[in-house]
Amino acid sequence: MAETVPLVRARGIGKEFAAVDVLRDVDLDLFPGEIHALLGENGAGKSTFAKILAGVHRPSTGTLELNGKPVEVTSPIVAQKLGITLIHQEPISFPDLSVAENLVLGRADERWFSRVPWAEMTGEARRLMDLLGVKIDVTRQMRGLSIADQQMVEIARALASDSRLIIMDEPTAPLTPKEVETLFGIARRLRDEGRTIIFISHRLEEVRALCDRVTIFRDGNKIATDTIGNLTDADIIRLMIGRPLKEYMHKTRSQIGEAALRVEGLTLPGVFNDVSFTVRKGEIVGLGGLVGAGRTDVARAIFGVAPAASGTVEVDGKRVTIADPSQAIALGLAFVPEDRAVAGIFRTLSVEQNISAAVPDQIAPSGFIRRSVEKLLAEDAVRKLSIRLASLRQPIGELSGGNQQKAILARWLLTNPSVLILDEPTRGIDIGVKAEFYDMIGELAASGRAILLISSELPELLALCDRILVMSEGRQTADIPRSAATQEAIMHAAVPQVRGVAA
Repeated sequence: MAETVPLVRARGIGKEFAAVDVLRDVDLDLFPGEIHALLGENGAGKSTFAKILAGVHRPSTGTLELNGKPVEVTSPIVAQKLGITLIHQEPISFPDLSVAENLVLGRADERWFSRVPWAEMTGEARRLMDLLGVKIDVTRQMRGLSIADQQMVEIARALASDSRLIIMDEPTAPLTPKEVETLFGIARRLRDEGRTIIFISHRLEEVRALCDRVTIFRDGNKIATDTIGNLTDADIIRLMIGRPLKEYMHKTRSQIGEAALRVEGLTLPGVFNDVSFTVRKGEIVGLGGLVGAGRTDVARAIFGVAPAASGTVEVDGKRVTIADPSQAIALGLAFVPEDRAVAGIFRTLSVEQNISAAVPDQIAPSGFIRRSVEKLLAEDAVRKLSIRLASLRQPIGELSGGNQQKAILARWLLTNPSVLILDEPTRGIDIGVKAEFYDMIGELAASGRAILLISSELPELLALCDRILVMSEGRQTADIPRSAATQEAIMHAAVPQVRGVAA
């Protein structure tokens, strides 16, 4: 670290919501020239602490110092003036304004009330983008920019306001590996300039690759702060969940039976070509590959969301035609989608309404919803899957990501599927809940269900799957049995350049 004097000194920070302590007596120093990770399960307090620094929340107790001087961060505007910027997982912008206009919002000086110096504004925006090494047309509207480019605009805004503390809250969740690499490069450059970065993430491999120090929260308490090199992954997991997690990605082997799902020559021109595989009862088959390889497209084709142009699908030994999801459900298929916020939940509806949405015949056989049945089904699902919530009537959008994902899984289990397609089921959820998901996936396979598991996390595929299929650029490139599966073997089949060299 560049200096020994903290940029930020927090002492006794606490926060209470509705008489409930969500953060207790946190002491933490943040130094110039460091990337500092905040880790913890959902609800552990890490994001609350970050939002206190950014002026989103005001602390109930405690004090903050900035550069050795006491400060009160009463709002995000005050935080910005103090040189503190929070970059949300989903960047906040004005979509109908240009990139340049978004960059200068909140910084217009008195001269601009009489006229807008467009040339000066555009030139400054280009200078900021050049500093980041990012090629974005600053005159185009924000609408239509990728999430990655929107995040670059947010970082540029932080540079424009000369922010000394930049808080990145789950910044990599929607990004491709290449975009993550670009973001990390910029973060390292900002650190080398002497800026302080807080990095909040569930992905330990990213924390280990990027961060200098790590602070771990659990149940509203700061549990530990240490350099990343002093902590193993097992140490971090134990500190986060309060117990050792011996083989937190372990699956009990189940008895594998007859073919439940078979696809042959599945093709959608321009998207994927000639995909063939079988998933048997009691078997977990992984579908790996880089983002954009066509994995999700294959799953959507099987489920009838975007049917393939050619090829065949068999369910329980019978050739079927699946033109839409309702036919897939009737045949015993279920699909937990990758993007739960867009395609998985009805955000403003209650938890019980979300859980029962896939079984209208059970809750409304005569066209009128039987609330008592809906409630019983939801109560049973909540108990079986240990969904944490305040009330069944609570809007599902208020639940943590992990509990939303459990509710989506509960919905599909009510259909009693024989084939379960899980697309990135643990993305964006914390390690403790991941462990629960791994147990549930193993139990579902042990009950005789066939599971097709799409995941970008290689350790997840290796721990759970009986076989791993790999896709690259829309083609199936490998079918690897558990006994031969390694990260190297999967990546060798997934990366086009590696396959080209080998050939």
